Amino acid sequence: MPSARPRLLYVTDLAYPARGRRYCDEDIGLTARLREDFDLALAHPRDAAALMAAFDAVVVRNSGPVLGYRAAYDDFRSRALAAGTRVYNPLTGRADMAGKQYLLDLTAAGFPVIPTVDRAEDLHLLPAADRYVVKPKQGADSIGLRTVRAGELPALVDGAVLVQPRVDFVHEISFCFVDHDFQYALHAPDPERRWELRPYRADADDLEFARRFIDWNTLGHGVQRVDACRAPDGELLLVELEDLNPYLSLDALDDRARDSFVAALKTSLHGFLATAAR
Repeated sequence: MPSARPRLLYVTDLAYPARGRRYCDEDIGLTARLREDFDLALAHPRDAAALMAAFDAVVVRNSGPVLGYRAAYDDFRSRALAAGTRVYNPLTGRADMAGKQYLLDLTAAGFPVIPTVDRAEDLHLLPAADRYVVKPKQGADSIGLRTVRAGELPALVDGAVLVQPRVDFVHEISFCFVDHDFQYALHAPDPERRWELRPYRADADDLEFARRFIDWNTLGHGVQRVDACRAPDGELLLVELEDLNPYLSLDALDDRARDSFVAALKTSLHGFLATAAR
């Protein structure tokens, strides 16, 4: 049973050199607020498996791309599942937590996602484009991403990469949810400066779009970020559904929005621990 003040192991890589972002600042600020409700310790993702038994739950936050510590992450995941360790986000996520297969699944199911294939024989299913994006199925943070012409694709499609048409978009929008509750949206008005984010007022159609992916993922608890791009015709298309360790860009929010997010996260964590303890 959880203690009167639940103990959280907060997993983060404070030294990860994220482009245009400071993971460490976000996690230092967020953990300061979570300590109001929880006893909390920070751990590097390589140390999480060895330490987690002493805590009521493990909160995976800005832990960096799993590619940088694949063996340690696989060990953590297998040991946590075997021991029934409470992990937030829960390890049942169907999106980035499980690789990029979901982009293929959502394409096949007709969801509004940038069309994606992984086989040479399916290249004809993609819309014609001047250039195409090729990225590893197990990639993250744009690692290994390339932009190529159509004639180069057959030699590159080997089952380990995904292929998408390069979309000329108006801007990108990120929708943040805690559990199934929308918290805030941010957008990058300049596609060439995608980490310069500003608050975005999402309308009913925007939220209906984002909720489709949150509902599809079926996580009862957790923080998720729906990343989309707006095509020139106004349509939103999914770029990424981040359900492992989404960066939250809390520094782009005003104090009221940031406080509201923190309150929602605390409520979610308390509910997660209470549900898991039954």
